[in-house]
Amino acid sequence: MAEQAIGIPDKKSYLCADMMEVRAKKALGQHFLTDQKVARAIVDALHATGRVGIASEISGHPRPDKREGPAAGCKEDSSDEASRDGRGRSEAEAISEAMPTLPVLEVGPGMGVLTQYLQERSDIDLKLIEIDSESVEYLLSHFQGMQGRLMEGDFLTLKLEKIFPEKFAIIGNFPYNISSQIFFKVLDYKDSIPEVVGMVQKEVAERIAEKPGSKTYGILSVLLQAWYDIEYLFTVGSGCFAPPPKVESAVIRLTRNSRTALGCDEALFKTVVKTAFGQRRKMMRNPLKPLANAKAAREGWSDAELSAFLAQPVFSQRPERLSVEDFVALTNLLV
Repeated sequence: MAEQAIGIPDKKSYLCADMMEVRAKKALGQHFLTDQKVARAIVDALHATGRVGIASEISGHPRPDKREGPAAGCKEDSSDEASRDGRGRSEAEAISEAMPTLPVLEVGPGMGVLTQYLQERSDIDLKLIEIDSESVEYLLSHFQGMQGRLMEGDFLTLKLEKIFPEKFAIIGNFPYNISSQIFFKVLDYKDSIPEVVGMVQKEVAERIAEKPGSKTYGILSVLLQAWYDIEYLFTVGSGCFAPPPKVESAVIRLTRNSRTALGCDEALFKTVVKTAFGQRRKMMRNPLKPLANAKAAREGWSDAELSAFLAQPVFSQRPERLSVEDFVALTNLLV
């Protein structure tokens, strides 16, 4: 897995005077990012993908591929006349004016190390959710424009559909103790969230981005990869935080893929994945036996028919060997 390490903080870039104004609370899993280079890199990693599709519609040009520079097969026209419209605007300026900003929710802004750079971006409409009242007070007193944008509360209980009637992205330095729960909530809103950029514990990032066949591949790997393309962006050393955690962190990006349906019962798919990894060292006929028994009861199978069903090769594998598509096929077997 290719990765870039960002582990040596630049002391000149610290906001040391302000960083001590909010006490990090262990119960909230708080480790405040203090390295400005890392903060800038995290914010820059947010593509605001919802606007890219809109830009294609407005300009009348197809969406380019992911390479830097002009669209594949095209040449840049350096002529000023060619790139200006009747009002003297470049195409980029015209698109920017016509496009709505993409709503973005920052989860756990703390003392605003990411917020300061997010506020500089004209392509997003920023809202923030912070559970720590001390951090909320700090943000209100140190940042302009927080009224009506900053919410005090628990992201995990937030009714996101009431705040964001349309698509929105999520970004944040996620608390270690709830990072997995944050991603499970993202799955609940997968059709509304086109992109997530988050910093989490390194082993969690590796687990989410891992491919089948690895010991770190697990429940979150399968469930998230079913709906998102996952990118492990870079590693962040413990020295970039106050207080420094005992483990390394990493930044990942989730981008909603083109899948609109799994091709199986989604609720059963989740059950199959979670049940299979509940005994990850066992061949799947063991943890999935109750689901197979339930199917046998529905179908009126004999013991011999149930045994023949469980003799299929897939049940002799361990769950970390199966891809998303394999779990879809397995789910359909168990309906």
